Amino acid sequence: MAERIADLDRRKEEARLAGGAAAIERHHNKGKMTARERIEYLLDEGSFQELDMLSRHRAHGMGLEENRPYTDGVIIGFGSVDGRKVCVFSQDFTVFGGALGEVFAEKIHKIMDLSLSLGLPMIGLNDGAGARIQEGVVSLHSYGGIFARNVKASGVVPQISVIMGPCAGGAVYSPAMTDFIFMVNETSHMFITGPDVVKTVTGEEVTLEQLGGAMSHATKSGVTHFVMPDEKACLDEVRYLLSFLPANNMEEPPRGDRTDDPDRLCDDLRDILPASPNQPYDMKKVITSVVDDGDYVEVHSHWAQQITCGFARIDGHPVGIVGNNPAVLAGVLDIQSSEKAARFVRTCDAFNIPLISFVDVPGFMPGTDQEFHGIIRHGAKLLYAFCEATVPRVQIITRKAYGGAYVVMNSKSIGADLAYAWPSAELAVMGASGAVEIVHRRELQSADDAAARRSELIEEYQERYINPYLAAERGIVDDVIDPAETRRKLVQAIAVLRSKREDLPKRKHGNVPL
Repeated sequence: MAERIADLDRRKEEARLAGGAAAIERHHNKGKMTARERIEYLLDEGSFQELDMLSRHRAHGMGLEENRPYTDGVIIGFGSVDGRKVCVFSQDFTVFGGALGEVFAEKIHKIMDLSLSLGLPMIGLNDGAGARIQEGVVSLHSYGGIFARNVKASGVVPQISVIMGPCAGGAVYSPAMTDFIFMVNETSHMFITGPDVVKTVTGEEVTLEQLGGAMSHATKSGVTHFVMPDEKACLDEVRYLLSFLPANNMEEPPRGDRTDDPDRLCDDLRDILPASPNQPYDMKKVITSVVDDGDYVEVHSHWAQQITCGFARIDGHPVGIVGNNPAVLAGVLDIQSSEKAARFVRTCDAFNIPLISFVDVPGFMPGTDQEFHGIIRHGAKLLYAFCEATVPRVQIITRKAYGGAYVVMNSKSIGADLAYAWPSAELAVMGASGAVEIVHRRELQSADDAAARRSELIEEYQERYINPYLAAERGIVDDVIDPAETRRKLVQAIAVLRSKREDLPKRKHGNVPL
């Protein structure tokens, strides 16, 4: 038995250094952690239990039969983050460049199936060159098994993709179907086709970083949700994000310790709005004033910044927040901001996270560019997402709430459970100036002093219609509140709405306006 145990130890040690010392050194010289080091850093110390450590590929041809390293280029298993169980796979770039073959994929299939059957979050650490060319169509077929499992698990267990190196071709579609994507600045790259192919096909010259770098996807495509400066910071942020998420869709999100006074007044909010309704302010300052300890984890912070989405806690309870941000493009809704918020709303709803919307929206972005690229369809995505959501929903109107954009931003008419307005709230079809130009057009055309009459009519319209009290009279908002009491109202709302239950009609699935 001693000899057999010694043989086992030798094989496992070989598996731990599957790519060889030289490949590991090259990997370290690029400033990157190895696949095992990433798992060890991410998970609680000593919690990782590896599966299929001694797997090897079965392929033949192109010299593969003479090179059969253990693990086959991916490490899978389960462990814990802050004592909560998770499943994980980590692609090993030092073995075949992290390229996916049949056994590699079978291992990922196994851990994804285990994640779904146990109801545990699935974390994928991606660092690979795509399909293993030597295994041909078998590699492509194996990718399909991953994609199908991504869809099956969607909305059932949280799926997080961490891009730690290259992620190209078919490999990008699995992360794209997960709930959150993390990238490391100047180290991670995602693209369907690389710069060389782009130049060959289109003649366009582009660098790897410009085409698929972290900041390109964070600012332009909106593919990635979080960009971090290095791998350790990235894995730290993954751990923190998990603290807001339940293990699966049948559980409530984990409540944190009560660290902030639930009765605390937010006196700073009484003075946060500018004197003129046309001047900007940062909605994120409103959010951080209200939430526990000012701690707000923004999602997609670099993309579509006229709307802000993120996680926070109210009296220890995780909540999802969607807020128009007047500091950027006046907080207007456009194609990108609608899509960004819709995805976030659906994610929160899937995992039982209450939604709070902070509203200061002048409308949808006008113009031919928006219309021709489908603002109607994309705006409808956000409308659909809020209408579909059955989690507790609270609306806070701080200033402008104009037209259809107000309705879309989680209004009572589309199912918000509670709606509050500050005294500064302006609920109307449109702003006073535009309304007067339409309603009193003929009168202004025939007036002796049109400018003076226009000013008079605008002032009258503002006094009569641009306030929250008409809405309060009709129950369209539940209360007009002192801004300083916003936190108190939210604490009370989240507490009472925790018992909310809503039954939906039976159907296969809705038809989202994709």
